[in-house]
Amino acid sequence: MKSILFKYLRQYTSLTEEQQQAIVDEILIEEYKKGTVLLRQGEVPAKCYFVLKGCVRQYAIDEAGNEVTSNFFTEEQGVSIHNRHQQNKTSPYTFACLEDCVLVVGDLNDEPDMFHKHSQLETMVRKMVEESLGEIQDEWTSFIASTPEERYKALLRKRPSLVNRVPQHQLASYLGITPESLSRIKKRINTTE
Repeated sequence: MKSILFKYLRQYTSLTEEQQQAIVDEILIEEYKKGTVLLRQGEVPAKCYFVLKGCVRQYAIDEAGNEVTSNFFTEEQGVSIHNRHQQNKTSPYTFACLEDCVLVVGDLNDEPDMFHKHSQLETMVRKMVEESLGEIQDEWTSFIASTPEERYKALLRKRPSLVNRVPQHQLASYLGITPESLSRIKKRINTTE
């Protein structure tokens, strides 16, 4: 699992192997069982995560009491609240493990010390966040301009593993449609192929 961390350290920094090893030795890696809630909607975030193995779901409970899925984080993706720097800002989302997960766990209170000790780590995290935010902007722009069928086809192109890893009602919520609509779209696509 640590090889994934080394990949990111090499990709986003110019650290020596010794410096990379020092960072990896300080990083906490934890295993979580399927169903574990990492953060509940309304709690103040204290940790951030990076998925080495598994799938984490981001969702919120709307005013009608419905779960609305807004993202899935899988291997080599960071899980965090981007407005967490506002003091005591509560999370609008719940993050829960959909599978058994192996995650890098970062304590947000220790982040400044870690960045001070390993200055290139801050640069690496910034680059990863910028890349992630750019992808999110592109996905959102595409999402609002597309039909439900186009959204599903985009999912098949960009993240095909989700179709078999995620319960269909959660996948439908993520696509902004009902489970019944998702079934019809899947049937329509399967008969035309």
